[in-house]
Amino acid sequence: MRRGTVATALVASLALAATACGGSDGDGKADGPVTITWWDTSNATNEAPTYQALVKEFEAAHKDVKVNYVNVPFDQAQNKFDTAAGSKGAPDILRSEVGWTPAFAKKGYFLPLDGTEALAEQAKFQPNLIEQAKYEDKTYGVPLVTDTLALVYNKELFDTSGVQAPKTWDDLKKAAATIKDKTGVDGYWGSTQAYYAQTFLYGEGTDTVDAGAKKVTVNSAPAKKGYQTWLSLFAGKGLHKADTTADAYAHIQEAFVSGKVAAIIQGPWEITNFYKGSAFKDRKNLGIATVPAGSTGKAGAPTGGHNLSVYAGSDAAHQKAALTFVNFMTSAKSQTAIALKNSTLPTREDAYTAEVKADPGIAGFQTVLPAAQPRPALPEYSSLWGPLDTELPQIAGGKESLDDGLGKAQTSIAKLVPDFGE
Repeated sequence: MRRGTVATALVASLALAATACGGSDGDGKADGPVTITWWDTSNATNEAPTYQALVKEFEAAHKDVKVNYVNVPFDQAQNKFDTAAGSKGAPDILRSEVGWTPAFAKKGYFLPLDGTEALAEQAKFQPNLIEQAKYEDKTYGVPLVTDTLALVYNKELFDTSGVQAPKTWDDLKKAAATIKDKTGVDGYWGSTQAYYAQTFLYGEGTDTVDAGAKKVTVNSAPAKKGYQTWLSLFAGKGLHKADTTADAYAHIQEAFVSGKVAAIIQGPWEITNFYKGSAFKDRKNLGIATVPAGSTGKAGAPTGGHNLSVYAGSDAAHQKAALTFVNFMTSAKSQTAIALKNSTLPTREDAYTAEVKADPGIAGFQTVLPAAQPRPALPEYSSLWGPLDTELPQIAGGKESLDDGLGKAQTSIAKLVPDFGE
């Protein structure tokens, strides 16, 4: 899951208006090369150049297909695609965040890919990632990159303080205090974003909702316990106070890469930015560990990442070309190239070559993937973090109590899944 993506909205909007395409040749015939449009939602600065280079490589090998590449800001892409698909003007291919898959599949916007060229090498992909691309037993995306959250830490500050990567949240509190005493640097800085708080819920064996039981659980006793632990990490020796500003993400990231805080919870999409920081000029100084466990003794973090999905509204010729393109982009060769350039995690084992695993960031995040917890195939699931993104900063900033904030979140979430009980 990409966070903090920056792009020029005006330029993107003009590009989208000019390049979105749907089915234009109803009979599936095409005169000359077929031009397909791909909306790529990767970071425009750090990642997009790699994808653009692969597009050129694809076009060189497939003279009958042209790819109209459009980079769309991640934080705008879901709504833009929803609008475009509803008016039959969507791109042929979308780099879709895994959480968007059920909602777009339910609306009929994505083409089922089972048995198509796009999934010709399905057995090569990690099975749990294929499962996450499914909705009602059909597969609507091919995994391109995967991610999860981990405790990332400054090995030098930890070693100087004589502490190890914590196994539990209580261990983290103790380590933070020791690091503060030994180095004067805060040991940990937590996020108020709902996505990052998921780790505290999983550590208590719960979630925002119980999809199987059709019940909203964000204000349940286990969830409240998880959020109490989350809240306790904003106060105490070596624990940085909550940043509730709009720029909190950037503040936390900058503090970590410059060595002003010893540990944060973060995902592999920031690996390349870690390496740009003064604290990680020596890449081996980047420590990566599974997120601390909750009272259940188990640790869990959300599974993120992106799939390539094909628009169901395109005509036969465009869909055929799109399926060929998806197969190319998700191949072992392409995923290896993406990993080497962007330091992102491949979704197939044969792309984890020795060269790829030589990157300590990739190697480190690969070790924490077993703790990644897939999201339920619930179309509304990704939207459930919205109410929490409103309430959690208020709670962390001391403007409302945990009980009041979770109560409000419960009410808002219940409206998003009206057939769920409370």
